[in-house]
Amino acid sequence: MHVYDFDPGDFVINPENKTWGIGQVQSIIGTKVTVNFQNVGKKTINTLEINLEKYDEKNQS
Repeated sequence: MHVYDFDPGDFVINPENKTWGIGQVQSIIGTKVTVNFQNVGKKTINTLEINLEKYDEKNQS
C-alpha cells in the first residue's frame, strides 16, 4: 500500500518536466497515477520512477 500526498481531483506537477504544466489527478491504482496535464494531456505515471508533487497555488512563484 502506498500513501500519497494527493487524491483524485488534486492538482500536481512533475518536477522533472515542468513544461507539462499543472495536472489533475484522475485515478490512483497501486503505483500508477493517471494525470491529465495542461500541455501534454493524459499521462500514466509510475510513482516508483517519477515523484509527483502536489501543486499549491499559494506556494508557487
